[in-house]
Amino acid sequence: MGWSSILKSLLTVFVLSILAVCSVESYTCIQATCENGNCLGGTSTCLTSYSCFSQIQKLETPSPDTNLVLEQKGCASYQNLCALEFSATLGNRQKFRYKTQCCTGEQCNKENLTLPPLSSEVNGVECPACYNNKTNTCSTTTPLKCTGAEKRCIEVTSRDPSSNIVMYGKGCATENACALYMTVFNNIQIKTSCISTNGSPALKSAASLPVILLLQKILL
Repeated sequence: MGWSSILKSLLTVFVLSILAVCSVESYTCIQATCENGNCLGGTSTCLTSYSCFSQIQKLETPSPDTNLVLEQKGCASYQNLCALEFSATLGNRQKFRYKTQCCTGEQCNKENLTLPPLSSEVNGVECPACYNNKTNTCSTTTPLKCTGAEKRCIEVTSRDPSSNIVMYGKGCATENACALYMTVFNNIQIKTSCISTNGSPALKSAASLPVILLLQKILL
C-alpha cells in the first residue's frame, strides 16, 4: 500500500471519529432547587449529553413546623448520582428520607419525585439512638425499635467546613445507607458507618446521609 492510500485511510478514520463525536445526542434538563415547594431562583434548563437527575430529601421531626423537604433537578455529570434511595431514623424522632434518580431524554426530569409511605411495622431490630446538633458525640443513647426496611444500626456525622456546624446521631437505617460517600450541596460533608447493636463499628465503609438536618439548622 502506497503512502497516498495510507494517508487517505487515516483521513477517513479521522473524519468518521469527528462525526461520531458530533453525533452524540444532547438534550435539555429541568434545573431547579426547591425548599418546601418554593423554588429558589425559579426554574431553568441546562444542556447535557449524559442524563438528567431529580432528587428529593425529606426531614420529619416531632414538630411539623421544622419539617423540611428539599428538591433538586439538573444535569447529571457522573453515574453515582443515579438510582439511590434510603431512609434513616435517628434519636429525638428525626426521620430522614432520600431519593435520587436519572433519566435520558428531553426534559425527562420534569415530573417531581415522590416518596412511598414508610412502614410503621416493627422489624425486630433494636438500635442505640441519639441526636446532637452541637457536637460530634452523644453522651447517652436510648433503645430504638426499628421499623420497615430500616434494619441496620448507623452512626451519622455531618460537618459544614465553611461554618463548622456539626451534627451527630445514631439510629436505624436501610441497608443501602451503609455503602455510600458524598459531598452534597457543594461543601457539606456527610458520612456514616454501620454499627453493631452494642454500638461498636461493624462496617467501616463511609456512607452519605442527607444533609437535611444540617441545612435545617442553617436555613431555619
